[in-house]
Formats: sequence, structure tokens, C-alpha cells
Amino acid sequence: MELFSDIYSCYYQVLRHLLSGQSALTIQDIRSRICREGFEESLLSIIPKIEDGTWNLFQKDGGLYLSRLSTDFLTPLSALEKSYLKALLSDPRMGLFLEPEQLKDLRHMLSAVPPLWRPEQFYYYDRFSDGDPYQDERYRHCFRILLQAQKNRQYVDIDYISPNGNRLHHQYVPARLEYSVKNDKFRLLALNPGKNGRMNLELLNLSRIQSVRPVEKILSSCMDLNTLIRNSYYKEPVTLHIVNRRNALERAMLHFANYEKNTAKIDEDTYECLIYYNQSMETELLIEVLSFGPMLTVIGNKRFLRSLKARLRRQRALSLPVISS
Repeated sequence: MELFSDIYSCYYQVLRHLLSGQSALTIQDIRSRICREGFEESLLSIIPKIEDGTWNLFQKDGGLYLSRLSTDFLTPLSALEKSYLKALLSDPRMGLFLEPEQLKDLRHMLSAVPPLWRPEQFYYYDRFSDGDPYQDERYRHCFRILLQAQKNRQYVDIDYISPNGNRLHHQYVPARLEYSVKNDKFRLLALNPGKNGRMNLELLNLSRIQSVRPVEKILSSCMDLNTLIRNSYYKEPVTLHIVNRRNALERAMLHFANYEKNTAKIDEDTYECLIYYNQSMETELLIEVLSFGPMLTVIGNKRFLRSLKARLRRQRALSLPVISS
């Protein structure tokens, strides 16, 4: 078997979920679970081995199947899983989610395990070098409070320095924490109650947050964050044409993975991609479009094209030689 196999990993997960339940299942229950969690061909591979007892994972009682695992059964970690976890511990972002004592205990437990990879084996050619200070204690403290408040739908007081240097103080409800691979930074999607009673969606860079304090107040109304985000988009998306040479389509789907988009084939080797965005996303999207390469053409919208041309003119002016008189 391959070290990493989509098929076998999927089968393992499907069967693990089936076996972890203690209630009896009909074969139709098992089929339904496999269809939801597996591939189209999974039924052909899994069902016969369950029905004829080849895998001997279930005890059959008439038309019912009962897991042979006891309730206290713990799945041991494989050597590969331990090696993967050891590699994750070398990521400085792990300190945002785990307390120092937890990190210390995990490193001790995995001390004899070689990591699956090391950070120095990766070279990020298109990433900015001024990433967030993940090992700074104030940054970690703010991150953990925001993460907990997001889970509890709790208001927080935030002191924030805007990009133009102004110090702001507002109450927000943390809605989502996002990570930008290109910028190596976290940002917070936060709900800010407006004067008209409506919630406004704001984007805050975590590295600009000076302090966070929980407030004894919970958001009672149910907010659909995805709807709020879609309502903030410009009416016209960015229209890109991608010529699928040198694996350009797959690269584009990864490059723009964090944007909502629709992609359709328009001729033999050209695809049209519509990317939906708002004002807070515009600058980063401009940079990502410019950095992609010649297999991508910007067709519209007019607003984005104007911004793109203006940025190119500024870049060209910076690169022109200065002629002294």
C-alpha cells in the first residue's frame, strides 16, 4: 500500500466511524453511511467483505450487525501518525492552540519519534517575510481569547491600531479566524453592532490587536456569517481566463482557494473563473493575480482592471532608472 492513499485512508475512516457506534446496524444503514463518507466504488469494496465475514469486524444477529469493539477500545497511533504529530509540533503556530505545558508533554511523549518533515525542508518562494509573531506571548494570549469567544459567541473589547496608525476601541463578536498562507498572518472576521441594529462585518489583522478582554455578553441572535460575507461582495466579480497549460488550472484553483468562485470551461483549453470579493480582499487579490503568471488574463470587472493598471503603473515607475541632470 502507498504511504499516503486517498482510497485506503477513506476506507479506514468509514469503518472506524461504523465500528465506534454501539447500536446495531442494518446493512442498509451501513450502505447509507458508506455512501455519505466514501467514494462511489466504496460499496463494491466494503459491503461484500462485511456480508461474508472476511474482515470479521461485526457480529451478525439476523439482519443486524453489531460492532465487535468494546466501548473502551482505543485506536493506537501508528508510527506514521506519531511522526506526523511530531512534525506538527515544530510549527510555531501550534503554540496558539496549545498551552506551554501541553506542548511540553507532547514533545516528551514523542521525543523518540523522528518527525515526518522538518521546517527547513520547505522553501516558500511567494510568501511575505513579515509574518505574525506567533511566539509572542501577547499575540498568543489575544489569539486564545478570540478563539474561545468565537466558540461561545461572546462579545470582546478590542484595542486595535489601524493601518494608518489610529488607535481604535470597539466591542466585537469574533466570527471567524482566517489564515493567509501568502502573508503568513491571521486575521479576524468580526461582527460590529451598528447604530441601526445591524451587524457590520469587519476584518482585523491579529498582529495589530493590542489587547482583548472578554465581556459578559453573548450574541443571542443567530447570524449566518456566510450570508453576511456574500452581502459584502461587490456586485461584479473578477473575471479571469485561465489557459490550461503547464497545469495552470490546478495551480489557479490552489492559488485562489480561499476565495468564493465559479469556474467553467469555455473552449478546449481555456477556463473562465469568477472570483467574488469585497473591499477588504481587493489588495490581496490584486497581488495574487499579478503573481500568477502569463497563463491568466484579467477580463473584468472595470473597477478591478483600473486598480490593476494603477498598481502596474506604480510598479513600473519604481523600476525606472533615475536620470540626474
